[in-house]
Amino acid sequence: MTLLEQLLDSLYGVGQDEEARSLAARYAPVIQFDLREPFLPLAAGYTIFYQDGASPSFPRKIHLAPVDAPPAAFAIEYAIWWDWDIQHLYELEHVWVYVDDQGRVVRGEASWHGGFHDMAQDGVLWVQNNHLTVYSEPGKHAFAPALAWFEERWRDFKRSQAGMLAGHGGVLVKEQYQDRIPRTVLGDRLVHTYLSQQAFVPSWDFSRAFTFDPEMLIPWPALDCWIPDRVNAWLDKLGREIPPASFRFLRIGHRGARAYAPDNTLAGLRKAAELGADMVEIDVQRTADDHVILSHDPYLTDREGRVYPVRRSMLAELQCVDLGDGAHIPTLAEALDVCHKENMGVYIEIKDGGAIPAVLDIVREREMRGHVIIASFRPDWLAEVKFLDKKFKTSILFSSTNLDAVGLAQAIGANYVHPCWERYPQPSALLTPGWIARVRQANLGIICWHEERSEEIAALRQVGVDAICSDAPDLLL
Repeated sequence: MTLLEQLLDSLYGVGQDEEARSLAARYAPVIQFDLREPFLPLAAGYTIFYQDGASPSFPRKIHLAPVDAPPAAFAIEYAIWWDWDIQHLYELEHVWVYVDDQGRVVRGEASWHGGFHDMAQDGVLWVQNNHLTVYSEPGKHAFAPALAWFEERWRDFKRSQAGMLAGHGGVLVKEQYQDRIPRTVLGDRLVHTYLSQQAFVPSWDFSRAFTFDPEMLIPWPALDCWIPDRVNAWLDKLGREIPPASFRFLRIGHRGARAYAPDNTLAGLRKAAELGADMVEIDVQRTADDHVILSHDPYLTDREGRVYPVRRSMLAELQCVDLGDGAHIPTLAEALDVCHKENMGVYIEIKDGGAIPAVLDIVREREMRGHVIIASFRPDWLAEVKFLDKKFKTSILFSSTNLDAVGLAQAIGANYVHPCWERYPQPSALLTPGWIARVRQANLGIICWHEERSEEIAALRQVGVDAICSDAPDLLL
């Protein structure tokens, strides 16, 4: 018996009040799944409320008799555990069932992407023999009373959440488990690799009904205690079974898609998305009127040869310069909006340390911190990023092969090392097993230089890096 099987057996065998479990089983929800759904629930941690109180597993309060809804004698919270969301390891969703003093289900609520909502559709609950019935979003498992909710949400995604975006979330570690579940770059890579293999195209046929066996109903405190060991067991299993050569690395379009469109432009970002990039690398600087813009060089040159120093020019002046194909310099805000719409991450190289506070503010305003890595050749600038906001991931760039990359990254709290060795004829050979082992032992990720040579890309795949940049991101597919 594997450790994962042992853990599940131990959960199902936990001691509990059988009368409470019988009550939870009587009203356990029925879940309608897509026919191609790869992940079904393993357990539900229940909590029974006989009076108003705070949920132990969700940021909300339970009200049995609100002024605008039918009163309930008690409510049952079901914290439903899956192991997997199609985008990350760790998946807990919720259903709340409210029962009146006649034993009838009078209200139902369910979780929806960090929030919760009423499960009545046009004022009517779907209840079958005391069991509230809900639809589960393909792969994501958010609950809805009608399929139109999913159709409307999925229209906003240019890439399928169950397809191209599978595994992009890595390991999801909730605050209460941070001391028990390590969040590592390697763990994210393993999860991304595993889930990319589970990617699917939803059938949108939800005739697959799931019901909970009584043994799957567990008091919430027991499930809460069990979850970290379960997540860690999965990470151990993936670490043993997935070789580095199979890693699903991040495909980063260098300056957008520089081989096909003017670099650091909105056209380049859109082209990178079209070519399958997971992220785009962009360079940022400040203008004279303190706007953060995309520019690799400290100056722009127009077609007449006039030079515009970025730091001494106004935004309006710089945006008049034709960068080719009618493209113009975008602001960071504009670039992030495009990336958000295209469902791409952003690898931001800082070219002006004075821009750091504004860069962090712009990213936070768009709620994209989890999809951004801040990079620089300047270790002091990355130290400043971590000082201002420790939640940002950072990457230290360097050109020399004769420095202690691990020591440098550790000194500034960086998450990734980024050797810029594209000038060498066979740079992949510099990533020796010993070099990589030391980086991994320090819990650091490896992002590689921009590479367009097919033989070098193939070699980088074999050693198991976390990301590769390229002027032509389609070469990384």
